[in-house]
Amino acid sequence: MSKLVKAIMGKKVGMTQIFSEDAKAIPVTIVEAEPNRVLQKKTVETDGYDAIQVGFCAKKESRTTKPEMGHFKKAQVKPLRYIREFRLQDISGYELGAEINVDVFAEGELVDVVGTSKGKGFAGAVKRHNFSRGSMGHGSKYHRRTGSLNAMGPARVFRGRKMPGHMGGDRVTVQSLKVVKVIPEKNVILIKGAIPGPKKGLVIIKNAVKA
Repeated sequence: MSKLVKAIMGKKVGMTQIFSEDAKAIPVTIVEAEPNRVLQKKTVETDGYDAIQVGFCAKKESRTTKPEMGHFKKAQVKPLRYIREFRLQDISGYELGAEINVDVFAEGELVDVVGTSKGKGFAGAVKRHNFSRGSMGHGSKYHRRTGSLNAMGPARVFRGRKMPGHMGGDRVTVQSLKVVKVIPEKNVILIKGAIPGPKKGLVIIKNAVKA
């Protein structure tokens, strides 16, 4: 697993467009990333690897368990809803309770965005796997069905066969997207193109591994 240089959690606000200096429309996704707080540092000596544990999005104390409250008080931060771990190349610059803000990224930088795709419920093979449909004639009796599942010999369905089932709700990473603009005073990052997930969905922005 390759280590990251920097990363931050945020919430997807939605999509819009802005215009460049040469009057070209650029489709962008707005991500609101309030300051992330460092909750724990993990090192090779104590945990076997280097990483920082980060929290994001405030929540009520009444919805926080006592063990969680103890964890937050140790870092001297208020309860946070989302907790994730980032394996960074260098964690020496982070201390407990420190903030990670949107200005860690700069305009023109390439990033990878991780999110959970929209859930679409149960779907057939045509919608889920982009299968071609059969003839729509009345005598066809074969319109949007899955098709043959295996050869006659094995008499079973092989593992991994593309079939109807639950669609969406998967962890998805979109790579090498361009940061169009960073607005630190509003905790907002504008990223070119679409990113996975619904509005208000949690996303993780990190430096592009293939940049």
